[in-house]
Amino acid sequence: MHIQGITLRELSMKLVTPFETSMDRLEVRRIILLEADVDGVTGWGECVAAEAPFYSPEYADTAWAVLRDFLWPMVKGVKFNSACEVWGLLKRVRGHNMAKACLEAAVWDAEAKQKGVPLAKLLGGTREEIVSGVSIGIKDTLHELVATVKKELAAGYQRIKIKIKPGKDLEPVQRLRQEFPRIKLMVDANSAYTLADFPRLKQLDGFYLMMIEQPLGWDDLYSHVELQKQLETPLCLDECVHTEEQARAAVELGACKIINIKLGRVGGFTMARRIHDLCQQNGIPVWCGGMLESGIGRAHNIALATLPNFSLPGDVTASKRYWAEDIISPEVTVSPQGSIRVPTKPGIGFEPRLDLIEELTVRKERLV
Repeated sequence: MHIQGITLRELSMKLVTPFETSMDRLEVRRIILLEADVDGVTGWGECVAAEAPFYSPEYADTAWAVLRDFLWPMVKGVKFNSACEVWGLLKRVRGHNMAKACLEAAVWDAEAKQKGVPLAKLLGGTREEIVSGVSIGIKDTLHELVATVKKELAAGYQRIKIKIKPGKDLEPVQRLRQEFPRIKLMVDANSAYTLADFPRLKQLDGFYLMMIEQPLGWDDLYSHVELQKQLETPLCLDECVHTEEQARAAVELGACKIINIKLGRVGGFTMARRIHDLCQQNGIPVWCGGMLESGIGRAHNIALATLPNFSLPGDVTASKRYWAEDIISPEVTVSPQGSIRVPTKPGIGFEPRLDLIEELTVRKERLV
């Protein structure tokens, strides 16, 4: 295989409703797409880096620069046998996993198209459909939160995740448990707490949550070990796990009982599969988190979530939850039972809408 050239695009896409976490409030998403020409076959990838360095040190502008100035020169003119070798070609660059994942994912898509198989099958996926949960941002009022949860449950979603932060945590969870005593419910703090908040976090044990996702520092594995010892509720790590080595440390030290695998955060499919396999061998369930992706990134997440140890509902949802109009055809839909059918066409299984992509593009660069 040989990448003959890549095209970088930055799209500006407005969310249907603002999305608020403990870190930020977002109304317009900067989406970076990468189109790779691999031996005459086009593969698509999406960089999930955010608008600012709040979730991780990476953000949209650093990802663009690293892709253009470092990652592309490392693969330009290089021949390799399969997409799983791309990670090794990029290893000299430390970090910048979201930029790496964008390039690697595009090559995986191209290879699947070359072989005439769905990307999920090329990865080793075993599911014909995946179970979908939903992530709900922080709301201004409890009334608005309850109304949103009712709407999502009616749409079929099988798990509800709400974002929390100090001062907007116990009351929302208590209210939801009163309204919906039997739903699968979890919370996500995005590193908003410290061990000093233990008394508050301990109270969450009383609401039989599926998990508490990333309550403590984004790079503080040790404190999660200490916290998990004192909580009955399983902790799930997100921001703390960027590598296979970090995943192994988290599992062996007891920092969590669940891991959220995000394609961009760990650097692409090759590393995601390694972490998946490690967790499977150690009895740690995993699920696929979301980063407010467009349809391109969403399609890659669907393929990833077909691997056998993705046993919990992920954050892969219908396109219409975030976008008035998505950039793929057909758009991603969720059944009344809360599941998404895995596409059977070669590659990611969805067609990029080139007309809409061009309309939304605010920056473009061709590299050969």
